[in-house]
Amino acid sequence: MPISLRPATPHDSPAVFDVFLQSINDLSQRLGVQAITDGNDPAVIASLWETRKPMWEHLARTAEQFWLAEEDGHTIGYARSILRDGCRELTEFFVLPGKQSAGVGRELLSRAFPRDGATHRVIIATTDPRAQALYLKTGVYARFPIYYFSRSPEPVSVCTDLAIEPLAESPETFTALTEIDLAILGHRRDIDHAWLMADRNGFLYRRNGKAVGYGYTGHRRGPFAVLDADDFPAVLAHAETFTHSLGLSDFGMETPLINKAAVDYLLARGCKMDAFFAFFMSDHPFGKFENYILASPPFFF
Repeated sequence: MPISLRPATPHDSPAVFDVFLQSINDLSQRLGVQAITDGNDPAVIASLWETRKPMWEHLARTAEQFWLAEEDGHTIGYARSILRDGCRELTEFFVLPGKQSAGVGRELLSRAFPRDGATHRVIIATTDPRAQALYLKTGVYARFPIYYFSRSPEPVSVCTDLAIEPLAESPETFTALTEIDLAILGHRRDIDHAWLMADRNGFLYRRNGKAVGYGYTGHRRGPFAVLDADDFPAVLAHAETFTHSLGLSDFGMETPLINKAAVDYLLARGCKMDAFFAFFMSDHPFGKFENYILASPPFFF
């Protein structure tokens, strides 16, 4: 049967999640690392889908481009991108094992990740050489690696003059988040902050009454952005303590290795670096990622 491409809808989320799982498990085997612990266990898969479903639905609702490749009525690949204030990010791009050499990926990328109409173009990419070759051909290049640092959480205190308060949806809150995002990332993303506030526990950091950073923690963590990177020890100590208070067994951060303050603190806390890592790729350098930690899982930054 010929392969066809069509625009996807939120109703396609279970099908594309299955493509994601098969593709990432295949990549794990080829690279000799474990991207998803027990990723072939049906109980683990069911639990993971329930955990990831809100994010999948958010990405489907707010996608700029979302394309499926089908063969004989079955989904064999997909690509999705979002556009936030001029920044286009390819959030996912997966093709089933055995279907990756038929030009499907190239066709999906051409639709979901065009060069025109964006100020920045970004991918958080695996190290799969075949995918990397396609990404490089679209004009994006690796800027820094992103590693997951984790440990069992404990209460920890760091001396700070920061005032830390829960995020609450209000015009003042979104103004503060926008100002920080413009300073660190160069673009705003109100629609993502609205979803993040519903999905995880958000906090605003103030110094002398002025908002100087934000962060999300709890069952799912990140992103974090601070105007002064020296505030990361206090911010991460609060995040770990909050995670411990929820009785969770894992505290972890998707950390750019150029974020010296966060890397030094997390290593000093005894965090381990996961073997599976990603590259932040963009068409040109931008942002202050030494002041930033990504959302986990890092499907969008």
